Amino acid sequence: MRVRKAAVAGSFYPADGDILAQYVDQLLDESASVFSENGDYQPESAPQKHVLSPDKHSSKALIVPHAGYQYSGKIAAYAYSMLRARKNKISRIVLLGPCHRVWIEGLAIPSVEYFSTPLGEIPLDKQKLQELTQFVQIQISDLAHQEEHSLEVQIPFIQRIFDKIKLIPIAVGGASTEQVSEIIEYLWEGAETIFLISSDLSHFLDYHTARETDRKTTEYINNLDYQSLNHEMACGSTPIQGLLKVAQEKSMQVSTLAQCNSGDTAGDKSRVVGYASYAIY
Repeated sequence: MRVRKAAVAGSFYPADGDILAQYVDQLLDESASVFSENGDYQPESAPQKHVLSPDKHSSKALIVPHAGYQYSGKIAAYAYSMLRARKNKISRIVLLGPCHRVWIEGLAIPSVEYFSTPLGEIPLDKQKLQELTQFVQIQISDLAHQEEHSLEVQIPFIQRIFDKIKLIPIAVGGASTEQVSEIIEYLWEGAETIFLISSDLSHFLDYHTARETDRKTTEYINNLDYQSLNHEMACGSTPIQGLLKVAQEKSMQVSTLAQCNSGDTAGDKSRVVGYASYAIY
């Protein structure tokens, strides 16, 4: 198999390429107008843009949600919009997300050469992927990637921002913080490489309980307190923990960019999923 085909086009995001391109561009253009200065969601009738420091604009890593675009697209887009000014300086994106469909031990990389969406194909960094096979926690599994939405939903944003980019997609299963951080450290390199961690926050709590739970999760993330995180707080807690461990060792900082839940965007407030985006710099 040469190409990993889109699995959630038409459900998580539009299946038509032209409509998808227009939708993603609109999300990127309008994302900042619906968040207050502290990153909370607010009605579009009361727009207020963030004022971001230069450090945040040169972030080494972003944490972004992976729900359907109608639910979390604006939160993800706010983070991605920060990359537009660096589109010619970044040539490699390491994308890590949790396994939802297939359980694996360790971390899984694909054997394919391209991932595709309705916007076209994006090439994988085959050299770096081959190098990763030296690590015992890495396995090659196209099955782990075949229907995994946590990675796929990020790709249209990447495709609309970058004209030329290589991707290193990694599906994270049963792995320790140290196993993940070892891979992140190996791939760290220079300013040409950035990391994207795909994760939602709490799942299926009522609106107010979710806000309090997600507030605590955000506090842990902002403080680089990776040891306090768990999968009830964030489905992608394992890759987040690996990233925060490296960030802590490198004396980096985290800032919350935007945060809300599905009750704020397109869902019922009785049972919500939390979303946030963060910058690590």
